[in-house]
Amino acid sequence: MRDDPLLPSSPGFWRSPLRGTRFTSVLGLVLLVGITVLFVTGLVSYAAYNPGLSPVNDKTPDKGILGFYLFDWPTGPHWLYRLNQGVHVTLGITLIPVLLAKLWSVIPRLFALPPARSLAHALERVSLLLLVGGALFEFVTGVLNVQLDYVFPGSFYPLHFYGAWVFFAAFVAHALLKTPIALRNLRRLRQEDEGQGEDEGQGEDEEKGEDEEKDILVTPRPAEPTVSRRGALWFVGGGSLLLFATTAGQNSDALRRTALLAPHGGGDPGSGPNGFQINKTAAYAGIDAAETGEDAWRLVVTGRTGTVRLSRARLAAELPLYSAALPIACVEGWSTSDQWWRGVRLRDLAALVGYDGDPPDLFVESLQPRGAFRKAALRANQVADPRSLLALYVNGEELSPDHGYPARIIVPAAPGVLNTKWVARMTFGDL
Repeated sequence: MRDDPLLPSSPGFWRSPLRGTRFTSVLGLVLLVGITVLFVTGLVSYAAYNPGLSPVNDKTPDKGILGFYLFDWPTGPHWLYRLNQGVHVTLGITLIPVLLAKLWSVIPRLFALPPARSLAHALERVSLLLLVGGALFEFVTGVLNVQLDYVFPGSFYPLHFYGAWVFFAAFVAHALLKTPIALRNLRRLRQEDEGQGEDEGQGEDEEKGEDEEKDILVTPRPAEPTVSRRGALWFVGGGSLLLFATTAGQNSDALRRTALLAPHGGGDPGSGPNGFQINKTAAYAGIDAAETGEDAWRLVVTGRTGTVRLSRARLAAELPLYSAALPIACVEGWSTSDQWWRGVRLRDLAALVGYDGDPPDLFVESLQPRGAFRKAALRANQVADPRSLLALYVNGEELSPDHGYPARIIVPAAPGVLNTKWVARMTFGDL
């Protein structure tokens, strides 16, 4: 079976002359750096939800030691989460051509026989399967989440969280085994480029050296090349550049219409001062206009000294109003520029119910009847920040229904889902 050219277990089945350890090494080193950045920014995003406030904000049950939590998420700089998620999502999409090319380049290894030559080889094969499966799972679920296509079973948060740990464990094991080989192959390639020029893809350079002679990636029956290895790398790089150009604009007002692959990359939702990106409309969230009217809506604030009920008019008339320039940044990677918000400071509302000194944590509930983040929690440091507001106005006008009328939370550096819209109840106290 191993020598039958009609079966994928045979090296002769894979006839592309582009495959080889050095071509794979270039792609592997790009992924080594890129995926490490993805993992770190993913952990930072996890920390931004203040998972210590579980189970309100943390949607990953039974996480054990994987859900370590080292610090309260800061409120400055105010663009911190915007930067982190912009890098995480844009880089993830940009790396897709590199990942696909890497998987294509090593696919003969997945069919190699015998399945295991030793215990060490068997462990390597298992890690490779986890690596490939984990990479495909993480990238596919990430792209679907960015596109708001929740076709996968269960919640995105635990699926992506646990998948990331499985994938990264396999990635680290694979990197420890393969990085020295990749660096050695690149050094050889550079030396040959300096001395002999580039091989146009026939595979002869792969036959130099003991390691290459044993490499099953090099086909014994190469087909006629149509592009050099260097040309193939330029093709992959061009694909990544195209994805970057059609994704990165989701974080810039000037370039937003170039973000063709982003769900919020088209026209703004409406016009005027409220005409900037939203995560969901009031209609989609199931908000009943009758509940948000001036006569019906009351904000219920509970704390140490009891409960008070405030109309919107009373909020604006009896409590001092402050302004703050803050963006909205979503886990899907899109963000707005700074918008001018005006409303009541959260720490002033805490003082209204008995917390005159340092305010405690805050539990916020929305009029939204259902949804994973219709309830959210904020840490005491977020409540205490003078820029953290219960906003009533934005850019000089009242909030529109889609932006959370009659009142919404806005906190610097917080993920968008924690900036609760259509606020109905606020409970201050240690969580």
